[in-house]
Amino acid sequence: MNWMMVEEYLERDDRALLPLGSTEQHAYLSLSVDSILAERLAVEAAEPLGIPVFPVVAYGITPYFRAFPGTITLRIETYLSLLRDILDVMADQGFKRILIVNGHGGNTPAQGRVGEWMADHPSVRIKFHNWWNAPKVWAQVQAIDSVASHASWMENFPWTRLERVEVACEQKPMSDLDKLRPLGRKSLRQYPKDGNYGGLYERDE
Repeated sequence: MNWMMVEEYLERDDRALLPLGSTEQHAYLSLSVDSILAERLAVEAAEPLGIPVFPVVAYGITPYFRAFPGTITLRIETYLSLLRDILDVMADQGFKRILIVNGHGGNTPAQGRVGEWMADHPSVRIKFHNWWNAPKVWAQVQAIDSVASHASWMENFPWTRLERVEVACEQKPMSDLDKLRPLGRKSLRQYPKDGNYGGLYERDE
């Protein structure tokens, strides 16, 4: 869309979607997995309704993966300020119903900021949706294979894979998440090795 199309849209509707992603290691998959999946889900949900989807915010909060080259993280205060600025402008232009489609667990501090922001902007309603742990999504994942996690088959799609990259075939045992959480970035790099937290790397389509 161009700005004139958005202006015309706002004369008849006030809804929009804002995907949030991350640029971080996903083992053999693209560094952009979280951004790709959040944006694709937003577009597929909004397109039949004619609702605009803003470009994905491709950087998020992922300090624990900094030892994996290519991972880029923002400070929490930077990220929350960025999100606040985006929402301020969207509201000022007339978007009053916003769905945030979040693709990265590290971005969850934004959920609290959104609640705080809405308290200061009572005319705007925002729903914050973490796609991967939504009840129906997680139930489907568990129905297919209960051993699933970060960078495993549940994030492995044709659009998150890289050409000419061979993916491991075995099922990786689940990492101990309680052991992972307190690790520093260098120790975290050594614990899951390639970055998959557990599960098959890929399943049959």
